[in-house]
Amino acid sequence: MLVAETLINEKAKVRQTEVREKPVRSLLKALSWRITGSLDTILLSWLFTQNVNTALAIGLSEVLTKTLLYYLHERAWNRVRFGTG
Repeated sequence: MLVAETLINEKAKVRQTEVREKPVRSLLKALSWRITGSLDTILLSWLFTQNVNTALAIGLSEVLTKTLLYYLHERAWNRVRFGTG
């Protein structure tokens, strides 16, 4: 009986210490990543087109869609237990 109790208590401790990201953290990570990614896209677009306006249009238009996609991807992976212990 003591062994079973110990195992149950250990499992409870593990559950309490599991790290789950809050949605706001995922959102902030998505935004910071998108800023980095968008700067990269703008730079590459400018190098290929040699046109600053086109580069800015390409870089800025992808910010919203890719931010949303990253956020949804991050939240979905937060539900997956694979590789978490």
